[in-house]
Amino acid sequence: MNVNPYLNFPGTSEEAFEFYKSVFGGEFTSLVRFKDMPMEGVDLPKEAEEKIMHIALPLGEDHLLMATDAIESMGQNLVQGNNHYISVHPDSREEADRIFNGLSQGADVEMPMAEQVWGDYYGSLKDKFGIGWMVNHGAPQEG
Repeated sequence: MNVNPYLNFPGTSEEAFEFYKSVFGGEFTSLVRFKDMPMEGVDLPKEAEEKIMHIALPLGEDHLLMATDAIESMGQNLVQGNNHYISVHPDSREEADRIFNGLSQGADVEMPMAEQVWGDYYGSLKDKFGIGWMVNHGAPQEG
């Protein structure tokens, strides 16, 4: 079983995902706009036509970061909260630094990348879109 984070944005999904693509690389596996979806009985507001109905960006081999735009005029209310983070676990300190530095552009850095008392190399931030990220490179396991 895979678990993939699904994010809601207030009309900024495309901008956010172009930013995430610049940090993580890869290509979108899906990008569907509201205007492309058959929605019988729904009066799609003109300003919502180009907004993102669904977007997906692979993170590694088995995971996707996905999102949609919440359209207030369609009754979708978005409340930004502090109850979620996306935790990424790069294979090296160098990759951890690269990802953290990329996500740090315009971000509120909560904890800079550093060695932690639990033995890992870790940092956390809220990116410029209000999404919480944890970057954690685990200490090598003794065996």
